[in-house]
Amino acid sequence: MFQTITCHKDAGICIITINRPEKLNALNKEVITELSSSLEEAIYDVSVKSILITGAGEKAFVAGADISEFASLDKDGGKMLAQKGQESVFNRIENSPKPIIAAVNGFAFGGGCELAMACHFRVASTKAKFGQPEVNLGLIPGYGGTQRLTQLVGKGKAMELMMTGTFIDANTALQWRLVNEVTEPDVLMDRCKEILQVIQTKAPLAISKVIELTNMAAAGNPRGYETEIAAFGELFGTEDKVEGAEAFLEKRKPVFKGA
Repeated sequence: MFQTITCHKDAGICIITINRPEKLNALNKEVITELSSSLEEAIYDVSVKSILITGAGEKAFVAGADISEFASLDKDGGKMLAQKGQESVFNRIENSPKPIIAAVNGFAFGGGCELAMACHFRVASTKAKFGQPEVNLGLIPGYGGTQRLTQLVGKGKAMELMMTGTFIDANTALQWRLVNEVTEPDVLMDRCKEILQVIQTKAPLAISKVIELTNMAAAGNPRGYETEIAAFGELFGTEDKVEGAEAFLEKRKPVFKGA
C-alpha cells in the first residue's frame, strides 16, 4: 500500500517505519503524504491503542528533508511545504489522542529531529544524534522545530543548537531533556513497546486528556487551568472512572474500555 513507509500492528501498537534507508529516511513529499495517511488510519483504528514511529536501517531515524526537492521552490512554495507538513503530520502527531513515541535509532537531523519532537516523548539509542542544521542551507526549521525545541530544552540551548547547526549525541540529548531515555540499539524497540504496553493498561480517555492539557501547558496556553477543571469533571462521567474506582477498592487491576 505504502511506498516509503511500512506499518504493522503488534499488541495494540501501530509501528510506523520510515523506509528509505538508502536515502537515510529523508522526508520528501511522498513520505509526508504517506505519514499523514498512516497516522489518520492508526488514530481512527479502534484496534490501535498507541503508535511507535522509527526509521529503517541502522544509521538514521530521519536524517532530514530531501534537499533535492528544495531547488525548485520559491518563497510561496517554501511556505506551502512547511504548512502542509505541520498541518498534515507534525501537528497531527502532537495532538493525537493516542500516545505516540519516537524510537530514535540513528540520525535525527532537521525534519527528523522535528518529527521526533512532535511525538509525545522520545527514546533514543546510543547511536542517535540530533540537530537542526537548517542555517547551513540559509533556512530555519519549518516543521515546528523553533517552537518545540525551545519548549523541550529551553531558550538558550535551543538558540545554540539552531544557530550553530551542530549535532549532539544521545547522552547530551538526555542531559538537555530532549529525550526521555537512552538505550542500547538492540533493545530500543523492545523498550519503547514496554513503555507503550504500560500506558495501554491505563484509561484511554484520561490519557487523551493528559496529552491535550500537557500540550496546552507547553504552549503557554492561559486557559490550561480552566480546561483542566472541565476535563476533570468530564472524566467523572465516564464508565472508566467507575471501573477505576471499583477496581481500586476491590484491589484488582482495572479493565478500561475507553468509555
